[in-house]
Amino acid sequence: MIIFILPSFSGGGAERVSINLVKTLNMNGHSVGIVVFEKSGELLSMVPGEIPIYNLGTKTLRRSVAPLLMKLYNLRPNVIFSTFGYVNVALLATCWLLPHSHKLWIREANLPSISLSNNRKHYLMKLAYRLLYRYADCVFSTSEKMSDDFIYNFNVPKSKIKILPNPINEKEIRSKSIPVIRRDGNAVHFVAAGRLTYQKGFDRLLEWFATLDSEKYTLTILGAGPLMKSLNKSIKHLDIEKQVVLAGFNNNPWQWYAGADAFLLSSRWEGMPNAVLESLACGTPVIATFESGGVDEVARCTLNSAVTVVNNSGQFIQAMKRVVQSENYSIKLSLLPRKYEILSVVSVLENMLKDVSE
Repeated sequence: MIIFILPSFSGGGAERVSINLVKTLNMNGHSVGIVVFEKSGELLSMVPGEIPIYNLGTKTLRRSVAPLLMKLYNLRPNVIFSTFGYVNVALLATCWLLPHSHKLWIREANLPSISLSNNRKHYLMKLAYRLLYRYADCVFSTSEKMSDDFIYNFNVPKSKIKILPNPINEKEIRSKSIPVIRRDGNAVHFVAAGRLTYQKGFDRLLEWFATLDSEKYTLTILGAGPLMKSLNKSIKHLDIEKQVVLAGFNNNPWQWYAGADAFLLSSRWEGMPNAVLESLACGTPVIATFESGGVDEVARCTLNSAVTVVNNSGQFIQAMKRVVQSENYSIKLSLLPRKYEILSVVSVLENMLKDVSE
């Protein structure tokens, strides 16, 4: 059995990755389960009913450690899979207490050297990473850039690092993206998506967008989060209320991605953003900041310059200006590189699971 650990089913990229992996492994006949601190969140409905969910009802990590160890003791999984840094650290520090043999596979969602620098307890977390991550049975990174970060900045042995691309269910995404959704009006339409936090850089995206000709461009931002109020204030201050909409969280953002002329990623740091890959699956090109983790690696394996990675705000603005309005308001051909398709990604885990069972 492989058990996935999640704090909740909130609508983030790390949760989507785990749920996609669980669903496909289950479909392929593997024994899987999810242990969750709190059984709530927008993505709960994505989990098929036959997959067991073990709810600790603890909400916070501090309250979860002891119940989590007890649950793992009772379940006795062959593999424990965790993808949140603070949970990874807690498991690495305590899993030796479990009497049964198991493999601890941890996945990192963001580029650690940058993401940890923005953590409130960054000194403590960086130290924990350097001391503990080397003891994982496997550390999954989402890109070569992240792998190098682990090796050179956190002393993780290269032999323990394996690249696991983000799994994208292209067939499902494309089926759910029809019919496409597009803002009314004769304008180039941009879409951005993500939790409304400092990391995602929507504050600076609004400033960049405000420099464009207001009659020729519109922007829809999908997502919810703590910066909703301040972003609305910025929209009013920049006088772009007619062009920009904060549309909130959406269970089916792919209709918006498919209807856009380009997807905008303004993040200050990332690992491998799902939204970029999902946009490519919908046939929508991407403009991204260079800080956005492994996006430059995606750019190198896409055709027709589907991903534009820029180094500064001026380049981002110029890239937006080069986007032309689509004449085709139906879904376009996929631009997603094959390595990110879910069956290709899951095969990596399945080959590793063979070694565990032998």
